[in-house]
Amino acid sequence: MDDLPETRAGVAGVDMDGTRALVTGSTSGIGRAAALALGRLGADVVVHGRNPDAGAAVVDEIEASGGAATFVEADFADVDAVEALAGAVRTETDGLDVLINNAGGLFRKGRLTDLGVEYTFHVNHLAPYRLTTALLDHLRPDARVVTTASAAHRGSSLDLERVTHVDDHSGVRAYSHAKLANVLFAGELARRLEHAGRDVTSNSLHPGAIPGSGFSRFLPEPIPRVVRALDAVPGVTSVADGAAELLFAACSPRLDGVSGRYLSGQGLGTPSSEARDPEAARRLWTYSADVLGIDEPFPEAAAESGG
Repeated sequence: MDDLPETRAGVAGVDMDGTRALVTGSTSGIGRAAALALGRLGADVVVHGRNPDAGAAVVDEIEASGGAATFVEADFADVDAVEALAGAVRTETDGLDVLINNAGGLFRKGRLTDLGVEYTFHVNHLAPYRLTTALLDHLRPDARVVTTASAAHRGSSLDLERVTHVDDHSGVRAYSHAKLANVLFAGELARRLEHAGRDVTSNSLHPGAIPGSGFSRFLPEPIPRVVRALDAVPGVTSVADGAAELLFAACSPRLDGVSGRYLSGQGLGTPSSEARDPEAARRLWTYSADVLGIDEPFPEAAAESGG
């Protein structure tokens, strides 16, 4: 099989010329592979990460393939940096057609950010929540918002008290909880966009268990060594496979008009019952705005639903 993610996603023939895409966490792993593929398909790509050298390398590779790209540095644990990223996107583009909320990770150490929120939850959920809501009026008609979640959300239930401290911290449990928040956020965003009459879709996805993504570097040894070894095992999801999931969500014609869904295996999946709880989604949406100190986007949608 062709190793290119766009071929694996069945979108190699999709013309992205004239479109604008932002891929967060795109200096490594599946985000990088997806950004490169979008560039090959003709999109102008905003590359995001924390390492300027790595970002410059991705931009160079996109430009070498005939595409156009810029890099914006931002630490997702820093609220001001995320605000600056949104501002840079507004400056660099006249609108967005694709927003891929891919940045995140599993972090072994328990600590709080400046907002007093557990680090994993902040980076994986609060940062993309703020970035997306800051760019809502910059999304073009038919734009797609894609949020990288994980099957790891299963077994977790929303507990907003647990994100205010790091007592008995578990990196795996914190990651599972944050990924649940990703699914809830994407679904609630879809509902509120529809209520507001916006022709923009929002979906979350499970990219697969990907050794090459680098997530295991935050775990204690010998887990990272074992995960790295899995890269060579047939049947384990590759970076190209994971990037294909992002591309399927971002530009497959099969998903035209599809919103509020959880995607897996390049198809429609079913998340956990906790991830389909509308009251939990509304609580998460309101809490996120409150802790970030911003006005709740689309509050009329909550009022009409009785939330």
